[in-house]
Amino acid sequence: MSRRDLWEPGGEIPPGHPTRGLLRQGQRPVNEMYQFIAAEKAVYPVTLLCRVLGVVRSSFYAWLETEQDRRARERADEALAHEITLIHLASKGAYGVPRVHAELRRLGRAVNHKRVERIMRERRITGVTRRRRRSLTRPDRQASPAPDLIGRDFTATRPGTRLVGDITYLPTHEGWLYLACWLDLATREVVGYAMSDHHHAELVIDALRMAQDRGSLEPGCITHSDRGSEYTSAQFRTGIGRLGFRQSAGRTGSCFDNAAAESFWAVLKGEIGTRVWPDRATARADVFAFIETFYNRRRLRKHPVFGYLTPLETRQRFRNDQALAA
Repeated sequence: MSRRDLWEPGGEIPPGHPTRGLLRQGQRPVNEMYQFIAAEKAVYPVTLLCRVLGVVRSSFYAWLETEQDRRARERADEALAHEITLIHLASKGAYGVPRVHAELRRLGRAVNHKRVERIMRERRITGVTRRRRRSLTRPDRQASPAPDLIGRDFTATRPGTRLVGDITYLPTHEGWLYLACWLDLATREVVGYAMSDHHHAELVIDALRMAQDRGSLEPGCITHSDRGSEYTSAQFRTGIGRLGFRQSAGRTGSCFDNAAAESFWAVLKGEIGTRVWPDRATARADVFAFIETFYNRRRLRKHPVFGYLTPLETRQRFRNDQALAA
């Protein structure tokens, strides 16, 4: 049969042609049939292919006009998925949709939040789910408690005026490594930290001295913590007095009274990427790298006024605003 027969009424697809296979296997998805027509239209007339496959010719041409746009969107989605994957890997798998979207905007990518959510969902890219931790708080019931000067208001009008502190532990094959930190509530920057194989009062005092050296703390700065024995000890209170700060403490057994510090531990343990370290030295190095190279300088946090910034950028923003006010 000649190709001319295909143009004439009554013409048909030759035996063995893939179109006959489509018909024998029953009705296929419309897009699949449109794709087949587009691939074969250089060989057979569109009119014949549409008649044999039982589709409307005008609908095929409408689909063909939008095919180029669909392919362009698919290519754009693939490029965006590559960028999202790189951001997600750079965060050690910690970032979910909000921070990935914020990082893309910082890089100059004007992309919709819902589009980022869809692409991450389709490719099963998810952030870290935080775990609950066991508290180290051991109250000293004979010590008189310090007043709560924070009252669950974990904000500050400027850096160096309000700190929150706590102690956590990290498991190693050598035993626990204890970590004490102080966060500035204005920036959520870790301004002081110390690590040891014990959690005595000098551990939190060492972290506070570091905060004073690098955090530009003001006289009378509030240092808020829970009522663990390290913070109610005479040694710690003496250290607070010598540094010229004011002590504040939440209620015993209430994690919400020190929620900002608890939140940081959840971030650290969820995003540092290790569950058990081979030794304390390795754990120390990983904590140092997490705080100094990632958390303080690269990890985005949504500030209620400034938007998504790193803690270091938030501190600089406060400085710039103070300079303009002066």
